[in-house]
Amino acid sequence: MLAALGGCGQREDLKPVAGQAAPVIPIGATRPPTNEELTTPDAQAMPVRSDELLKRSEKREPDDFDLPPPG
Repeated sequence: MLAALGGCGQREDLKPVAGQAAPVIPIGATRPPTNEELTTPDAQAMPVRSDELLKRSEKREPDDFDLPPPG
């Protein structure tokens, strides 16, 4: 079990599994994406947190989709 946990901290370049092709080049790209580009999440996957405090009360804008429940 210790040997399995010791492997968790290893860092080395990613290599494709033997017998499998590399990822397909995206449409419009001039080169295949690098390992770093493939493993880095984009902004939608990791949104930035806003810790800004509410300084003053503001009236909410009307929301056309804020409807009462049916019935």
